[in-house]
Amino acid sequence: MNDKDWIEDNTISEIEPLPADTRSMAEGFNRYLRNHLGHFMGFVPYYLYEALALTVRDRIMYPWHQTWQRYNQPDTRKAYYLSLEFLIGRALGNHLLNLNIKDQTHDALLDFSVELEDVIDEEPDAGLGNGGLGRLAACFMDSCASLDLPVIGYGIRYEYGMFRQLIEKGFQVEEPDHWLRDGNPWEVARPEFEQTIHFGGRTEHFHDQEGVEHVRWVDTEDVIAIPYDMPISGYRNQNVNTLRLWKATATELFSLADFNAGSYSEAVEAKNDAEHITTVLYPNDASESGKELRLKQQYFLASASIKDVMRLWERTHADDYSCFAEFNVFQMNDTHPTIAVAELMRILMDDKRLTWDEAWKITTSTMAYTNHTLLPEALETWPVDMMQRLLPRLMEIIFHINELFLHDISMKWPGDSERQARMSLIAEDGQKRVRMAYLAIVGSFSVNGVAALHSKLLCEGLFRDFYELWPEKFNNKTNGVTPRRWIAYANPELSALLNDKIGDEWVSDLSKIKSLESFVANNDQAFFKQWDDVKRANKQRLADLVVDACGVVFDVNSMFDVQVKRIHEYKRQLLNILHVIHCYWRIKQDDVDEWTNRAVLIGGKAAPGYHMAKLIIKLVNNVADVINNDPDVGDRLKVAFLPDYNVSKMEIICPGTDLSEQVSTAGKEASGTGNMKFMMNGAVTIGTYDGANIEILEAVGEENFFLFGLKADEVEATRHQYDPQAIIDNDEDLKAVIQLLESGHFNLFEPHIFDDIIGSVKSPHDPWLTLADFRSYVDAQDMAAATYRDREKWLKMSVLNTANSGFFSTDRTMQEYNRDIWKLKQS
Repeated sequence: MNDKDWIEDNTISEIEPLPADTRSMAEGFNRYLRNHLGHFMGFVPYYLYEALALTVRDRIMYPWHQTWQRYNQPDTRKAYYLSLEFLIGRALGNHLLNLNIKDQTHDALLDFSVELEDVIDEEPDAGLGNGGLGRLAACFMDSCASLDLPVIGYGIRYEYGMFRQLIEKGFQVEEPDHWLRDGNPWEVARPEFEQTIHFGGRTEHFHDQEGVEHVRWVDTEDVIAIPYDMPISGYRNQNVNTLRLWKATATELFSLADFNAGSYSEAVEAKNDAEHITTVLYPNDASESGKELRLKQQYFLASASIKDVMRLWERTHADDYSCFAEFNVFQMNDTHPTIAVAELMRILMDDKRLTWDEAWKITTSTMAYTNHTLLPEALETWPVDMMQRLLPRLMEIIFHINELFLHDISMKWPGDSERQARMSLIAEDGQKRVRMAYLAIVGSFSVNGVAALHSKLLCEGLFRDFYELWPEKFNNKTNGVTPRRWIAYANPELSALLNDKIGDEWVSDLSKIKSLESFVANNDQAFFKQWDDVKRANKQRLADLVVDACGVVFDVNSMFDVQVKRIHEYKRQLLNILHVIHCYWRIKQDDVDEWTNRAVLIGGKAAPGYHMAKLIIKLVNNVADVINNDPDVGDRLKVAFLPDYNVSKMEIICPGTDLSEQVSTAGKEASGTGNMKFMMNGAVTIGTYDGANIEILEAVGEENFFLFGLKADEVEATRHQYDPQAIIDNDEDLKAVIQLLESGHFNLFEPHIFDDIIGSVKSPHDPWLTLADFRSYVDAQDMAAATYRDREKWLKMSVLNTANSGFFSTDRTMQEYNRDIWKLKQS
C-alpha cells in the first residue's frame, strides 16, 4: 500500500465499530477460541485470555483508527514521549474499564462458566519496565489518552523483562522473564514502517557541487527496527493513543553460504547479534559488552523513533522542515534517550541537507528533557572511545556542540576555566566521557524536575551552572499517577463506595475527591464503618497474596506496614529492617505494654550486579525467618519479603496498606510515585522530607502524616561531622539492634554474611546517613502505632489522605506539561 496501512491512511473507508453487548462479546470470544486459536473449553487457561483479549481488541480498533486520523492532520501539533521503559502491567482489565464494557464481558463469560477475574489473571505483566520511571511513563500515556492529547509513546519491545525474581534460602535468584513467550495479543506489527539503524563504520567529509561540505556515515553495521503498536485507551472518551515499540532484527536473517559450508552458528550470527539489542530490559552493564549493548539500546530507540516521526512528517510536508518545530515536540524521559539530540542533528544535516544553524534551531526548539535523579552517579556518561567506535558520526556532532557551547560559556564568564571544565559535555578527568544529561540540557528548550524539592535542588546543586546560564529553561512538573488504574481498577470496593457517596466524576477529575472531607467534618460514623469494611476486605486480599507467595500469615487486625520499591541503599530498606529488629527486641524484652500488632511487608528487585542491595534482601528474609518462627512473637509482629514485585501485585498491595513507608535519605528521592498510589488508597505515610513526600505532606497536613528525619540541608550539614558510633553509644535501642546484628542472631549458620551491611551503617562515610535518622524514625513509628490503636482517628486520617490526593493525578501533571512545554491542542 505504498508506505501506508489502514490505521495510517486517511483515504481508506472507515471501518465500522463492533457492538459490545453481552451476546456480541460472547460470540466474539467463542469465535476466536474455536476458529482462530483452535481450542475449546478445558484447554490451557491462557487461551481463554488470548481469545478474550482479541475480542476486546476488535472493539478498540475503530476508535484507534479514528484517533490516528485526527492526530495526523497536517495542522496538528504532536508530542513524542521517548522512554526506555513503559511499565504498563496488564492491559485487559484496564481496557475493560476504559471502554466501559466490564459488566457485559463478565456476563458473556458466564455463558461459558468462566470467571472474568480468572481470565484476567492469565495475562502476564508486560516486561517493558522495571520501576517508578517506567510506571510513570505508563501513567502518562493513560492520562494523555484520557485527556485526548496527541501524544505517541516510543519505546523498545523487550522480549524479556528485567528478570523474574525468586527467593532461595533468602537470596534473590534471577530467572528470565519471557513475557512474550506466548505472544502479545494487544500488539499490531507494522513491518512496512521499518527503519534502518546504523552502528560502527566511519565518516566521510565531502563537498557538493556548490562547494558546501557534507558528511556521510559509511561502512556501517546496520540493524532493522520493526515497530509494534499497542493501543492505549482513554477513559470512556473513544480516544485510543499509540505506544510504538521497536524490535531489532538483522538486515539479513540467514547466511545460506555459511550454512552450506557447515558453519551453522555463523549462518545466524548476524540475526542473533542484532536481536540482542531488544532481548532484555537493562542488560547487566558490569562488563564492557554490557555497556555497549545498553548504549546500542539507547541509540536504537532514539534513531528509530526520530526517523519514524520524520517519515510521518514527510507524508504531508515532503522535505520542507521550515515549520517542523511548530508541529512537533520530543519529551526525553530521563537521560536514557538523550542521544536523540545528536541524532536529530545528524538526520537534519546529513540526510535532509540543512545547515548546522538551521538544524540546531529545530533541535533546540523541539527537544525537552525530564530529569529523574539527584544522584550524580545515576547521570549516564559514555566513554568517548566507545562512542567513537559505535557512533562515530554522533560523536563528531557532540564534539562540535561542545565547542560552540564552551565558546558561549567563555563569553558569559571570561577566564573561568573551572566553570568550563564543570559544564563541558566531555568530562576530561581520567577517561574521557560524554555527559549525557549535559547534552540534553544544552540541546533542549525545557528541563524539568519531577517534584518541587527535586527541581529546586537541581537548580541549586546538580545543574546549578546551567541554571545560572539559562534559568528560563528550568521548571517543575510534579509527578502523578492515574486514578483509573490505581483506584478505579485496583480498588473496586473503594471505587464503588466513592461512586455511591460523591458520584463518579472523580475518575476523570480527581480534584472532585476533595468532597470526601465533608464526611470527616460531619464525623459520619456510618461512613467510617463503610470505609473500614472496604479496607479490611482489601487487607484480606493482600493477606491472601502474602500467604500464597511467602507462606506468612498476616492478621487483618494488624497494622499493615508496607515498603515496596526498587531495592537501593538510598531508599533505605535497611532503616526499615532496623526498626523491625527493634520491635523484635522489645517483644523479647517483654516491652509490649500498649502494643500494636504489626505486619511488615517489603518487596522489590535488586539489580543483578548490585551486591549491597541483594544483601539487604537476604537480611530481610533472614530477619523474617527468625521473627516468624519465634513463639515469643506470635501475631505481635510478622515480616515477609514478597518476591517478584510487579504492577499486578501492587494493584493488590496499595489498597490493603495501612502505613506507607517512604523513608529515603532527604535530598535523594526525585519524586516517588508509590507514595501517591498508597495515599490515593487511604494509606497514611511515614516519610522523610523528600521528593513528593513534601507535597503530600502539604496537601494532607502534618497531622495526617508521620514525618521524621533530617531535611536535605541538614543532611548535607551532618555529613561533615557524622559519627554513627557516637549515635549508637547514645541510644540504647539502637545499641541493642546493632548488637543483635553483630552477634549473628539472624545468621547463626552463615557467619559474617552481613558484615558489609554492618560496616556500611557504622561507617562515618555512609552516604545515606541511615543511623542518623534511626531515633526520629522509631519515634514516628511509635506515634503511628499509637494512632492506629485509636481506630476513629486512624480512619479519619485515612479518609483525609484519599480526599487530598487530587493533586497527584497524572491528569494534572499532563495538563501542566501541555500548558508549559508541549502546547498541544486537545481534540
